[in-house]
Amino acid sequence: MKGKNQKKKFWMLGYLGFGVGAIGMDLSYGLFNSFLTNYLTDVLLLNSTFLLIVPVVARIWDGINDPMMGTIVDNTKSRFGKFRPWIFCGAILNAVALTMLFTNPGFEVSNTSVNIKLYIYAAVMYVLWGMTNTMIDIPYWSMVPALTSDPQKRNVVSAIPRFFSGFGQIVVSVFTVHMVTALGKGNDSVGYSRWAMIAGFVLIIGAIITVTTTKEHGALPPKEPFTLSKAFKTVKSNDQLLIFMLTALLFNTGWYITNAMAIYYFDKVMGDKSLLSSFAAIGGVGQAIGLFLLPVLSKKFSRRRVIQGAMITTMVGYAGMFVFGPILSSFVPFAIFGLLGCIGIGCIFVSQTVMLADIVDYGEYSLGYRSESIVFSMKGFLQKLAYTIQAIVIALGLKFSSYDATLIEQTPLTKNTISAMMFVIPPIFIILSFIIFTKKYKLYGELSDRVTAFTENRKKSEI
Repeated sequence: MKGKNQKKKFWMLGYLGFGVGAIGMDLSYGLFNSFLTNYLTDVLLLNSTFLLIVPVVARIWDGINDPMMGTIVDNTKSRFGKFRPWIFCGAILNAVALTMLFTNPGFEVSNTSVNIKLYIYAAVMYVLWGMTNTMIDIPYWSMVPALTSDPQKRNVVSAIPRFFSGFGQIVVSVFTVHMVTALGKGNDSVGYSRWAMIAGFVLIIGAIITVTTTKEHGALPPKEPFTLSKAFKTVKSNDQLLIFMLTALLFNTGWYITNAMAIYYFDKVMGDKSLLSSFAAIGGVGQAIGLFLLPVLSKKFSRRRVIQGAMITTMVGYAGMFVFGPILSSFVPFAIFGLLGCIGIGCIFVSQTVMLADIVDYGEYSLGYRSESIVFSMKGFLQKLAYTIQAIVIALGLKFSSYDATLIEQTPLTKNTISAMMFVIPPIFIILSFIIFTKKYKLYGELSDRVTAFTENRKKSEI
């Protein structure tokens, strides 16, 4: 009896190997999301117009590529399962693409002339990174609903990879500036290349750990082959998936803008980009705390209330950062509110994973068939779409303020624009996200209970 209780108590330890894979994935995505814009404008000295064109073109392609990858994964049948082979292959290819994206193979860099070859190279590597990221991201997160359908266990299971994911993001945010300087010995181009190579190596090792330690449970092969047209129909017909997509897109866009603008803010406005490491470390602690708020608070409050509370906490954090950042320039209270905001952000990110797992079950309940990978393909697509909106907002802001990366001291207009993009525009997106979630997301309460009961009965009938 004691052994049985111990096993029940530590059941979550079996999912640690699965979670480890998220470290390398977020090293790759963190570099892409938080530092690529700065690398393109300040290291390769590309015109910000690049950010208005290439991300949009890439997202149009992703609109086809991501559901296509989800369809391929859902149709996969192998002795290793349908998720793990793609996780392994995707990790290798994404590691290569990441290194090439942050490596200048020898093209001339100039702020006064346009090297068309450098622009083409950057654009191709940008698209290839997105495609290879899709190859690993979709099957990895698609495994979550296949691991358990118990609501409380799902809260914990979703928090584990998010914890490791958050750790990867902390490493990127805290150490990138220092590692680029140390590895490049003053040459940021070389430093970024070597740092990306290290991140790619960690990505591959993490994927190997995941595929060798995690077993797929409840991942049923489709009764008939999944087609791309059926994939689009699945997305279009799942009303709660569509509401989730809009809610997550708005929230993630707000945070991604802040993430990408942080290095500009601390370097060009505060005059000390080393402060980014301190801010990122504080934010990382906040997100780590937020990751486990959902499973803890969900025991006393409904998941819906926890998510709403996390969004409000994020808004309060932004308000405090704006007051004690650009207005009063007091770092300590600024950091405290940054910690508070990141607690809310961490809670929302793990909530999004749980919500998608629930939406997979809801899709089976309402549409009559199950598709983990198609639903979770929207997660990666939304992340990249949020990055695209982020890139457009930043590009427009930099153009409006006549930003010049070669200047040590920026104009007052540039500094104010950077501050606005850091603290004013993001909470607007988050407020809109809160309104849509509150008014339109219905997968809670009685409906959620019916879906859970339906899924459990289906699994029993398969035994």
